[in-house]
Amino acid sequence: PDGGHRPHWTPQSHTHRPWGQYRHVHNRHHGRCGVFQQAAGHESCPGTPDVTNSCSTTAIVDVTNPTTGKTWMDRNLGASRAATSVDDAEAYGSLFQWGRSADGHECINRYDGDGVTTSETTEIQSDSDTPEHGDFILNEDWRSTPNADLWQGVNGTNNPCPQGYRVPTEAEWDEEIASWESQDIAGAFSSVLKLPTGGYRSYDGDFYGINGASVWSSSVNENDARSLYISSNGVTRYDDYRGGGNSVRCIKD
Repeated sequence: PDGGHRPHWTPQSHTHRPWGQYRHVHNRHHGRCGVFQQAAGHESCPGTPDVTNSCSTTAIVDVTNPTTGKTWMDRNLGASRAATSVDDAEAYGSLFQWGRSADGHECINRYDGDGVTTSETTEIQSDSDTPEHGDFILNEDWRSTPNADLWQGVNGTNNPCPQGYRVPTEAEWDEEIASWESQDIAGAFSSVLKLPTGGYRSYDGDFYGINGASVWSSSVNENDARSLYISSNGVTRYDDYRGGGNSVRCIKD
């Protein structure tokens, strides 16, 4: 559940995401993630994914929006396949803190039958762009001093996407959303992106929002980062804490 209604964003507002109802989470470390496999055409990733680690492998399969001409990966980072339904747990993928690389903190598994399992956590902020661990850092910003350049373009310091891909800007998300049949989760799934309801992880480590897709953009606003939450109620844009965990869908540069 989403924990109540979310305030709608306007260009003048500085709205942080309201965290929802608590959802039980087990902590279990899954190790390093972020391995990519190139798949030919629209075939699924070769081999059988490790279902105890939903972000162990991400196949690189392109899809192109005929309206915008933009090419994207067909699945979220960490997903074992492109979504076959809006609530396809095997397509949810990883939940990244904004600006971090795929170092293990993003690991979350929701389909092997034992509930929700996630990476370990720590309350100690990182003094560098690359923490020497894969723990999810429990803070509004995982970094002790903000750095707005970590996900900027294919050459961003911690770009989590495979070579030639990057995290989309908020403007690119807006262009994509405008091309959908409806600007809500139904339109998101019926689009070429087939976005599933992957939810999000708050900066306190808990998991929420399974009724919507929560995705990062590379765009920032002061010390926050811009995210989008897409549900049956439409699209809500947030000034989000960089310490929160959202899905990443890569766009081809």
